[in-house]
Amino acid sequence: MHRDGRVANFLLALLSRDWTGVPAALVVAVAGGVLLRLGADWAVALGAVALAFGVVLAAGAVRHLVLVAREAGAHPPPGRLVDVRGHRMHVLAEGEAGDGPTVVWMPGGHTPGAEFGQLHAMLAASTRSVLVDRFGTGWSEVGPFPRTTAAEAEELLAALERAGERGPYVFVGHSFGGLLVANAARRRPDLVAGLVLLDPTPLEVIAFAPPNRQLARMRREAVSAAVRQLFGAHRGPGGRTGQGCAAASVFAELSPAGLARVGWQTVVYDGDLGDLLVVLVIPRDLTGGEAVLAGARDAAEAERMSRFYLRSRVRYLAASTASRLVHTPDGTGHDFPREAPGFVAGVVADLVRELRALNP
Repeated sequence: MHRDGRVANFLLALLSRDWTGVPAALVVAVAGGVLLRLGADWAVALGAVALAFGVVLAAGAVRHLVLVAREAGAHPPPGRLVDVRGHRMHVLAEGEAGDGPTVVWMPGGHTPGAEFGQLHAMLAASTRSVLVDRFGTGWSEVGPFPRTTAAEAEELLAALERAGERGPYVFVGHSFGGLLVANAARRRPDLVAGLVLLDPTPLEVIAFAPPNRQLARMRREAVSAAVRQLFGAHRGPGGRTGQGCAAASVFAELSPAGLARVGWQTVVYDGDLGDLLVVLVIPRDLTGGEAVLAGARDAAEAERMSRFYLRSRVRYLAASTASRLVHTPDGTGHDFPREAPGFVAGVVADLVRELRALNP
């Protein structure tokens, strides 16, 4: 990793600790006190501002710690905390596997497993269903930095093993979570019976797409949210700073330069999944993503961009010789797991029944 990356991840790791706000505020307040002692008019004025600002930051940092402690007390982890690389990761497993396989869910972005809580509940009635909180999300600890897709794929597999879960698994991943579970399946094909990819992130759109500031903006917003939480400048319950910092770290590889560094470990290439049964579930069109085309210079470029994104969506079909395509209901976009959860649950349940028939 280059020097700038090491520095950025060091700062993100520091920012991800919920207690960091207290010493940071004290440093500002002490600096203000030192300036006050200098006695010069400018120093007194600047010192008074710094001292007051430090006090405000300290109050916010304490508020944040109180809110985090209150949330932890009110909502204990519903699953198990297992050791992965010296850090605790949360795994919630419910339902009976019966004839198998066990379904493992992975939502998009860098969000906790609970984002798929509704889907999990639907499947747990008929098979074993598992939600895993990646490090920095949900009830899991922050974990080590840098965060990478390759590391998270290994951590997912380790967490399942430490929790006592046994394959075969059907991994179900949405968007960035689809990229993650495809990586896990590539690493341990012996554990995976099937893969359901819900509009997974195709890395071509990172490496070759027209300029798009969305990912850079997502990373900045993740860091900004973490800073606001650290100093209590947010509304609602006390969220931890780890999720924003972990997201900012892993999103760093989602750029042309970042992908060039990690491509061999992260990209799932044609044929990488052998004859694994893969169900690719995607919208038919760019519903909900029209803003992507707004930057086109003319109609011809808009058409080319549309063709690029639609063709990129199907690239995972080439990863396996046993892949198939399923389209989402009309009118749904990239967020179809939230828009049509019953449809998604049905696709996964159908695959589970098919695998049981193939391996009675």
